[in-house]
Amino acid sequence: MARITIGIIVGVFVILAIAWPFRADLAIGAIGLYIDLNRDIGPNREVSWQQGPESPTAHPSERPPNIVLILADDMGWNDVSTNGGGAGNGTVKTPNIDAIARGGVNFTSGYSANGTCAPSRAAILSGRYGTRFGFEFTPTPSIMAPIMGIVRSADDTPRRPPVLNPDFHLVEWEDMGMPASEVTLAETLKTAGYHTVHIGKWHLGETNGMAAYDQGFDESLLLQGTLFLPEDHPDAVNSKQEFDPIDRFLWTAGGYGVRYNGGPAFEPEGHVTDYYTDQAVKVIEANRNRPFFLYLAHWAIHTPLQSTRDDYDAYPHIESHTERTYAGMIRGLDRSVGRVLDALREHGLEENTLVIFTSDNGGAGYLGLPNVNHPFRGWKITFFEGGIHVPYMMRWPARIDGGQTFSEPVHHFDIYATAAAAAGAPLPSDRVMDGVDLTPHVRGEAEDIPHETLFWTQDHYRVVLHQGWKLQRNGPNDEFVWLFNLNEDPTEQVNLAEQHPEKVSELDRLLAAHLSEQVPPRWPHRASGAVAIDKHLNQPEAPEDEFIYYPN
Repeated sequence: MARITIGIIVGVFVILAIAWPFRADLAIGAIGLYIDLNRDIGPNREVSWQQGPESPTAHPSERPPNIVLILADDMGWNDVSTNGGGAGNGTVKTPNIDAIARGGVNFTSGYSANGTCAPSRAAILSGRYGTRFGFEFTPTPSIMAPIMGIVRSADDTPRRPPVLNPDFHLVEWEDMGMPASEVTLAETLKTAGYHTVHIGKWHLGETNGMAAYDQGFDESLLLQGTLFLPEDHPDAVNSKQEFDPIDRFLWTAGGYGVRYNGGPAFEPEGHVTDYYTDQAVKVIEANRNRPFFLYLAHWAIHTPLQSTRDDYDAYPHIESHTERTYAGMIRGLDRSVGRVLDALREHGLEENTLVIFTSDNGGAGYLGLPNVNHPFRGWKITFFEGGIHVPYMMRWPARIDGGQTFSEPVHHFDIYATAAAAAGAPLPSDRVMDGVDLTPHVRGEAEDIPHETLFWTQDHYRVVLHQGWKLQRNGPNDEFVWLFNLNEDPTEQVNLAEQHPEKVSELDRLLAAHLSEQVPPRWPHRASGAVAIDKHLNQPEAPEDEFIYYPN
């Protein structure tokens, strides 16, 4: 018996020794198998969008404006050609996105509410800092962090280890989200008679009254998977970033599906970006005779990188397969914007429709592409300008002159106040609302600027921007401090913290006052991971590199 037991133990150790070099692949394979066994996505079917009246009750110019909010995912400042950039050394143009700025106003100091997606979305749809209601961290599946850790530990490139949160306790993915007690923009617009539609990503919870169709949207076509096309689809051009644990997880998690108003999941038709656009065009047609709010929350240009073959083939001069695939996705997103604008024009709605375009945060360093946020430092996840200084523009021909540039800081939560004012819908009166109506500012009717002070807070990562001075504090032990004068140094090159201790103290006081008004997070962060500020993920770290610790 002892001999058998010893043999079993020895056998286990032998198996572990053989499997250890492949632990990342085994872990990812296991989670992929688990997800596949629990996934239930049916074949494509038509969405029966609710139809508005057959004929208009008033001319479009005589009713409240339609409101279309187009939100890109992870689109960097330099991905939009109107900002002077573009992938492929400036050869990947975005003429349709540019048209929104050209026909209205380009907010050249537009800020996202966070360096990651979900807290930004919470601020957009609530009109306030997410930390006012405990939405401080991005909801992630409980299995994701351990898998990331296993993959990272198997990486041949040495990386700074994460700092674990000793106060972490597991909260299930289903319980993370924006509480039903928040009054969303959709709920506010419904009080003014709007039909409200959400298409695409949500990431604000799906249970306990947190789903889009429970939060004021009459209709919701929800992203239900991580793929833009099936991986083996003949029209798919795929680019995998094997050095990135997030990318490997997303390819493995897979799924190519959508759900309408909480019903069963089914496959879309074609590339997800084009499919969402098809549906958005149908929504505009169905609601052409009544005021509507369309929230088109694209999954593009988030990883996994998947372009259609036609879009990929449009850039044969781009040598990097990854960058070429990324460029194809930008082209698809820009085409989507153009088709939405065309649909508005076709139905005579262009003049009296408020169209807003922005990104939930800056471009990601885990793409392995160096210039997505040029000229700014930092990436998605950081609160350096590269992570939060985003494309942000709007047009409303009936009220806003075209060709404007507005350089004062504006914020994601201003979208709520601007849309509500356009609709004639009062803001909720029982809570602090942080956004302001931007229309009087771009029309020259406001005497003040939208914001003298803005804040970004995520546990030990705390930032204040006040009259052009930006203070960043970061680290589990508050070990990193940066002070920049963006009026003179908009790309955050020169840290002035030691030279101006009085300015650090002044901004610290503002930050402390702000934090005193926030509430504890609704769920804790699991760990704080190191993110290099000036290097993308496919570049080796060096001792002299600057980095932040990102808590989530």
